[in-house]
Amino acid sequence: MEIIDTALRTLVGPECTQTLLSLGFEDYTCLRLLASKGLGLGVVAGGSILKVPQILKIVASGSVTGISAASYLLETVVYLVSLAYNYRNGNAFSTYGEGKFALHVGLDVNIVLSFAFITMQNFIVLLLLFTYSRQVVILLAVAGALSAATYALFDPTLVNSNLLVQFQWGTIFLALAAKLPQIYTNYSNSSTGQLSSITVLLTLAGSAARVFTTWQEVKDPAILTAFVVATVLNLVLALQVVMYPKPDAKASRPKSKSARPIKKPVKKAE
Repeated sequence: MEIIDTALRTLVGPECTQTLLSLGFEDYTCLRLLASKGLGLGVVAGGSILKVPQILKIVASGSVTGISAASYLLETVVYLVSLAYNYRNGNAFSTYGEGKFALHVGLDVNIVLSFAFITMQNFIVLLLLFTYSRQVVILLAVAGALSAATYALFDPTLVNSNLLVQFQWGTIFLALAAKLPQIYTNYSNSSTGQLSSITVLLTLAGSAARVFTTWQEVKDPAILTAFVVATVLNLVLALQVVMYPKPDAKASRPKSKSARPIKKPVKKAE
């Protein structure tokens, strides 16, 4: 019981802990807060392996067909801006949890972990994309640009609070720019190629959960709008994953009898 009490106090505070432990489930405020915190931690757990299925699929197939490098690059920028905005505004860990996966570590370590976690998985995908397409020079340029951007976003002397707010609103348009190339690539190919359906569906679930946690805990219109837009675009990608055939489906599909060549009867010599 003491463990439950400690866990609840960490998540929802002493007042809601007392209400929930006394089975005061008629207090919808505390129930919503508990649901929000639970969803937030779930998003963090899911986010820690979000792009792993995509990475494994690329490595297993040895191909990056159908995956938009522009989408991944812009998506990484969106994550960096949102991470810096939430961190510098002191929002809850579980609201922007993909950036911090340690609750009780030093401030400097949290910053390092935030940068490493938010970029690591996308960076690996970008590494694979540019390596398989033999664009190593572009990869090095992207790595340098993202490193410089991260440093600037976390330094208030380089990017002040007002400018950071504008950047956060700008992530709405960046999210559009990030997802539209992938959506168009899928549409033009009538296939999702090597795009991982697991990663797409996990991303949709995570963004939808973040709409609720942001509305419940932060109520910041810039963050909320960005998550709503991201959820809509992720839904489109998820529908494409469901609707379009797998890349090897057409190749492995057996030919119908009607497609076989008709053999002409051979006349016997009289």
